[in-house]
Amino acid sequence: MSETMQAIEITEPGGPEVLQITTRPRPVARAGEVVIRLAWAGVNRPDALQRAGSYAPPPGASDLPGLEGAGEIVALGEGVTGWQLGDAVCALLPGGGYAEYVATPAAHCLAVPAGMGLREAACLPETFFTVWSNVFQRGGLKGGERFLVHGGSSGIGTTAIQLAHTLGARVFATAGSAEKCAVCEDLGAERAINYREADFVEVLRAEGGADLILDMVGGDYLPRNVRALADDGRLVQIAFLRGPKVELNFAQVMVRRLTITGSTLRPQSDLAKARIAEGLRETVWPLLEAGRIAPVIDSEFPLAQAAAAHARMESGAHIGKIVLKVS
Repeated sequence: MSETMQAIEITEPGGPEVLQITTRPRPVARAGEVVIRLAWAGVNRPDALQRAGSYAPPPGASDLPGLEGAGEIVALGEGVTGWQLGDAVCALLPGGGYAEYVATPAAHCLAVPAGMGLREAACLPETFFTVWSNVFQRGGLKGGERFLVHGGSSGIGTTAIQLAHTLGARVFATAGSAEKCAVCEDLGAERAINYREADFVEVLRAEGGADLILDMVGGDYLPRNVRALADDGRLVQIAFLRGPKVELNFAQVMVRRLTITGSTLRPQSDLAKARIAEGLRETVWPLLEAGRIAPVIDSEFPLAQAAAAHARMESGAHIGKIVLKVS
C-alpha cells in the first residue's frame, strides 16, 4: 500500500476552481480510529462553505474537504473492536473525504446496508446523521404529527421526507419547481409546496400548523416558520442559506409555547456522533436493508472533477445527492 494518495485540496478560499488535485501522505489510524480506502465520497453544502473560507475544520481534523464516504477498512487503530480489515463501511468523517484514504473514529462507521452498493452507501452518513439527530432525537417527531421540511429535493430533504413518512408522520415539503415538488411527493410528502407559487405558512395553517419544521434557509423564513407552527410546535434550524439574523417577536413563542432549537453536526463530540450512529444502526439501517427508504442520487463526478461537482451543487439544479468516484 502506497505511503501517498491522491486528494483534492482547497488551494485558497474561493469558488469551485480552487479545488485542485494534489498528493498527500496516506493517513494513519490513531487510537480508536480506522483508515478507509474510499471508493466513493459524498458532496455536501458544508464542503462548499469550507471551500469559501467560512466553515473551518474543527481542531485536529484534516484540512481536506469531505464529510462522508464509503469503502473498505484497511487499517485499525489501537483499541478498535467490532470491525475487521476488509469490512465494507460508510462513515461520517471529520474531514478528508475527498481523498483515496481517510481516517475516522471507528464508532462513526456503519456497515454498508445489505443489498446496497458503495456508491449509494457513500450518500448516507452526512444526511442521515443530520436528519436522525435533528428531526427525531432533537425534534422528537412522532407518528401522526405534521412535519414540514424546507428544501425537500436536497439531500437532507429527500432523506427527511422518506424517514418521516416511513415512521408515520404527515409530511409537507417546500421546493422551487414542479419537477422538484413531484419528486418530494413521490418520496412520501403528502403535499409539496412550490415556494415560488404558494405560501407555505397559509398551507400549513390550513392543516392546523406544523408540529415540527426542519429549516436550513433561515433569514426571512424564521418569522414565517413561527407563524406556520401549531401551538406547542418545534422549529429545528440546521443552516442559514439566507443568513442567521432576523427580527423575531418572541411573544408568539411564549403565548403558543413554541420551541426553537438547532444544531450543527461537525463540531459535536465524537461520543455524541457515536450515539447518533447507534440510533441509526438500530432504527434506520433495517429500513434501508428492507428497501423501504433509499438515498436519491443526482449525479456523480470523478474525484479530479470535484470543482464541477461543487458547481452543480451551488447551481441549485440538483435533486438529491452528488457523489465523487474516488477509485
